[in-house]
Amino acid sequence: MSKMISNLEKYKKDLENLINKGNLLYFAIVAECYPNKKKEFLDSKGVDNEFIDKLPDFDSEYQEWYSEANIIIKQLLIDRLDDFKSYYDKPGSRNQINNENYCIKDYLQGITFSTPENIMGDKSPGIPKFKQQLAILKSVSSRFTSSLFDIQQLVQADLFDFELDAAKELAKKGFIRGAGAIAGVILEKHLLQVMGNHNLSTRKRRPTINDFNEILKNNNVIDVPLWRQIQRFGDIRNLCDHNKDRDPSKEEISELINGVEKLTKTLF
Repeated sequence: MSKMISNLEKYKKDLENLINKGNLLYFAIVAECYPNKKKEFLDSKGVDNEFIDKLPDFDSEYQEWYSEANIIIKQLLIDRLDDFKSYYDKPGSRNQINNENYCIKDYLQGITFSTPENIMGDKSPGIPKFKQQLAILKSVSSRFTSSLFDIQQLVQADLFDFELDAAKELAKKGFIRGAGAIAGVILEKHLLQVMGNHNLSTRKRRPTINDFNEILKNNNVIDVPLWRQIQRFGDIRNLCDHNKDRDPSKEEISELINGVEKLTKTLF
């Protein structure tokens, strides 16, 4: 339980740091769009010259922020993920650029457009788009204290880390079948969780890794390369659980453990 609490605090701290960076990026994008009013704007926020000098460069630091925020929202607020992405990417079709369909990708590419008020064009429509992204990220914070927040996935992730550490230790001591069996169980549990995240189910009473794998592929949750990789992990797991013509190799068990560890951190 103590490990789960400490990890929960770590997640909260990581989110807090990401929000703080987002606040700085917001100051930066406003300052970049309105250089003549930069000092006036920042003075209105009660910041000093030292703060102004340390503002990040939006163009170079946004992408890293976006990638990290994208992962957190996917984990904890998946129903807002499409909204979050929509402010970054260009809409499917647009005949001309305007305030409504301008996106952060346009901003980063230096694209401007003209309006009756601004004949030369500017990039300021990127500001409200980023502000909306930051607001979505900030809304994740409430989930840590809301009674509606389901911490099952966070607890499960902690348990998986603990069990994978045990599998690594078994493999190190030569108990490769046992290590592979543990990793296989973790993979099965995680795929079941992913199924639940996407409101998918199976009628089978005892579904296997391959059953989950097929359903996730058929519903476009995973692509074909990842489907093949999971299929490979399932084959290695079967070598561990059943008496086959040969034992799994140390390299296969290492591949399975490392692969499952990565999946539990990247597939949701």
